[in-house]
Amino acid sequence: MSKATKISVIDTEIRIVSINDEDYISLTDMLKAKDGSFFISDWLRNRNTVEFLSIWERVHNPDFNYGECAIIKSQAGLNSYKISVKEWVAKTHAIGLVARTGRYGGTYAHQDIAFEFGMWISPEFKVYLIKEFQRLKEQEQAQLGWDIKRNLARINYRIHTDAIKTNLIPPELTPRQVNLVYANEADVLNMALFGMTAKQWREANPEKKGNVRDQANGAQLVCLANLENLNALFINEGMAQPERLSQLNRIAIQQMRLLTEDHGVKKLEAGE
Repeated sequence: MSKATKISVIDTEIRIVSINDEDYISLTDMLKAKDGSFFISDWLRNRNTVEFLSIWERVHNPDFNYGECAIIKSQAGLNSYKISVKEWVAKTHAIGLVARTGRYGGTYAHQDIAFEFGMWISPEFKVYLIKEFQRLKEQEQAQLGWDIKRNLARINYRIHTDAIKTNLIPPELTPRQVNLVYANEADVLNMALFGMTAKQWREANPEKKGNVRDQANGAQLVCLANLENLNALFINEGMAQPERLSQLNRIAIQQMRLLTEDHGVKKLEAGE
């Protein structure tokens, strides 16, 4: 069970936890809003309650024990009959109700069932429960969207500043370079993006470990992945190697300019 989130419904603090990626609401907390001395077992013994729970389980739970449920249903409503949540779960293998001990102990119900339980508290309580729950979900979605924007902005802004610092826009290849036939297709991509072959890079950087791609930053690697896909497409189309090299070089220049010149990334980081 995950950490509990809390909402306030008519001055009653109610915990909400996630179980198997589903929201479960504390019936124990909700019961505090009901006038008089009542127990969850009082609600559970009601025939209408059992009928509702059995239908919900039938829709959501393939392992539900219908035989045991039929026995419980036949006894529900009798003055002499009572059943606890733990007994209900043990006998029917229900998943809509959960009884837990510990820090977040108490009886929890799937949100669908909790809303139905809210009606037993009072119609007004049910309305405000649904309203506060929906408000919580809207806040969570808004926060999730902001977190995604913030993280993307951080990554893109880093690519942006690194590219500017290292002047990463690839050089435009000369006609002589374009006409060169490279036996290694990897060097077609290296030439298009870095302006040199792997061998030329090693000769120019004897003190550095690895190869030209090992030294590439995020922007270059993203561009390189795009170029690989495009090169495969060009090869399938039968495009000659010199023409492919020329096309890939132009595309690399365009993509790197977008990363280094697009000021929209700053607006994204600011959450605009």
